[in-house]
This record gives sequence, C-alpha cells and structure tokens, in this order.
Amino acid sequence: MVKKTSWSRKKKSIKLTTWRLYVLTTRNNTLVNLTDEAGNKVLWWWTWLIGYRWSKQSTPYAAEMLIKEILGEAKNNFGLKEIALFFKGVGLWREGVFKAINDMWAIDIAYITEQTPIQFGGCKRLRPRRN
Repeated sequence: MVKKTSWSRKKKSIKLTTWRLYVLTTRNNTLVNLTDEAGNKVLWWWTWLIGYRWSKQSTPYAAEMLIKEILGEAKNNFGLKEIALFFKGVGLWREGVFKAINDMWAIDIAYITEQTPIQFGGCKRLRPRRN
C-alpha cells in the first residue's frame, strides 16, 4: 500500500507600504487592480463581485463601495499605507473613488496619473452651422 503524502504550501506574506491602484471605469462597470511597485497583480475586483448587478454597477456609489472593500482588505492583510492612483475612463466614478479613499483616513496618495486618451468630460462637439 502506497503511503499518501500531504503537501503544504507556504503562504506568501507581502508587506509593502507603497502600492499601485489601477481604476478602469467603463459605461457599465468599474474594475480595480491593486499591484505592487513591479506591476505584479495582488488583488482585483469589479462591482459585480460585491453584489451590484446590471445598471447599479455603473454608479459612483458602487465604485465607492468597491474601493472601500479592496483597500480594507489590502490594509488588513498586506499593510497598505500609501497608494499611487492610475485612472482610465470617464464618468462620475472618480468622485466615488476619491470619497472612499478619504474615508479610509490612514491611506496616503503618492500621486495620481490620468491614462484616459480624451479629456475629462469628453471632447467638445462641433456645432451645426446656422445660415
């Protein structure tokens, strides 16, 4: 009879003080990635995972709850102290993100980078000619 051996994996403990938070906002959803300085993904969430469905997942309140959830988990498990924000997308979700970070009063913002290819608020449309 063959003896079964059990393998146990060593749990990695990541303790960094500075992290990167990538926030991608679309018309229908908000996606958040928390990475270390090298760009290795540690946590990722979107609004569907915290219980917001269909049209409710594209609200600023859902983005605020999402950021509170991911930053709370990172703060408790990984020792989060300072984050760098990278935004991509347009909309009012940014307000929810900043409100959530202000509510988590022990987290500092190192810098904020905008990666959206168009201006905040969108491009100006061409007006029709009046003759």
